[in-house]
Amino acid sequence: MFRPLLLTGLCAAVMIAGCTNPADDKFKVTATAPKPVEPEAVPPTEAKDAARTPGALVIAPEGATIEFTGSKVTGSHHGGFKSFAGTAELAPDRPEVRRIAVVIDMDSTWTDNENLTQHLKSPDFFDVAKQPKAEFVTTEIKPGGSGGATHTITGNLTLHGVTKSISFPATIAVTDNALTIRSEFAINRKDFGIVYPGKSDDLIRDEVVLKIDVKSPRKA
Repeated sequence: MFRPLLLTGLCAAVMIAGCTNPADDKFKVTATAPKPVEPEAVPPTEAKDAARTPGALVIAPEGATIEFTGSKVTGSHHGGFKSFAGTAELAPDRPEVRRIAVVIDMDSTWTDNENLTQHLKSPDFFDVAKQPKAEFVTTEIKPGGSGGATHTITGNLTLHGVTKSISFPATIAVTDNALTIRSEFAINRKDFGIVYPGKSDDLIRDEVVLKIDVKSPRKA
């Protein structure tokens, strides 16, 4: 009697874990119409271009990660981007970030499943052949944020050829040695025209968790 009950309990636990939405406990972004962006905030196309931007700190894979978690009824998958380049500019008179701009090479998408990686690059999802880049450019960075974050970052995210304004909490720290930015939040993929539903018995959830972890050394 004990063994069947134990097996039943284990199976139930696996099913519950598989059904859990990774976005349930994350800050959920509300996407709105894009906002005007200063011309100087155009993202660099490569890390070497970012390094030549006067007074800017470089955001690159050597010191940063941009990752995501997507899920469906039966479970979730983890992934991210191997290639991206950006800049973070500090205010001239104080250790505060005033502008961030990043461009992502969508063909550098990776996941924990190679078949999924290739599917994400297809027209069903990112459509990398037609939309090879994603971009994020800030329009406002202000102190204070949800869940104890130090700041709230607002900016235009262009993904899958669709541009929307998003705001999310972030923990930002500027020291003599480096700038660090950390944030984790959920966006709705359908806000950006990514509407592939998945299989009828294994539907893909709309919310995708983004996790950003940046460390940019300060120039001497």
